[in-house]
Amino acid sequence: MIDLRPFSTLGGANHGWLDAKHHFSFAGYHDPARMGWGNIRVWNDDVIAPKSGFPPHPHRDMEIITYVREGAITHKDSLGNLGRTEAGDVQVMSAGTGITHAEYNVEDVETRIFQIWIEPTSRGVAPSWGARPFPKGERSGRFVTLASGFAEDTDALRIRTDARIVAASVKAGETIDYALGKERRGYLVPATGAVTIDGVTVNARDGVAITGVDTLRVTAVEDSELILVDGA
Repeated sequence: MIDLRPFSTLGGANHGWLDAKHHFSFAGYHDPARMGWGNIRVWNDDVIAPKSGFPPHPHRDMEIITYVREGAITHKDSLGNLGRTEAGDVQVMSAGTGITHAEYNVEDVETRIFQIWIEPTSRGVAPSWGARPFPKGERSGRFVTLASGFAEDTDALRIRTDARIVAASVKAGETIDYALGKERRGYLVPATGAVTIDGVTVNARDGVAITGVDTLRVTAVEDSELILVDGA
């Protein structure tokens, strides 16, 4: 099954400093048909104005992955972590027993992020945070794992869930495959560009929910940057 969720159909709200679109029900947006996808609970498409951001607030028992599309995000938390994550890179936070964090755009330009929440496989564990760069050249024409709950993904950031987050940069006309598995649930969003999957065109910032597919085949209509969650 390939279920397209066009960007124009997403929920959301513009708070001035934050223009947020929600692929799934979140905050003031509620759609009983879009409560999540498998263990994926949240996929927010956020545009954060310069010199603004999310003030300190708490989370617990959730795996939170932030993919920076443009600009940079600066993180600070109650564990003493402080870090700046730039475009194309990723940060992960395992909220565990509880963590308070702030996310600010201290830059002079807008910051654009995907923020993804995935249900953890175990609760009540110690919180943690991590970030690392992922050069886009390494994902040219292929999917690269950015964050994973699987031990075999040794080069990826660690998350405590039955999922992995992968990314690819694909040139127009190129086709790439991903071994998803018919029992898995995938959710793919092009950060830029446009692709086709099984005859369905997926434009920039559209979402597509995927299930019952052994090998996912993606063909780029335009030069595209893709983010895919392989979830349970």
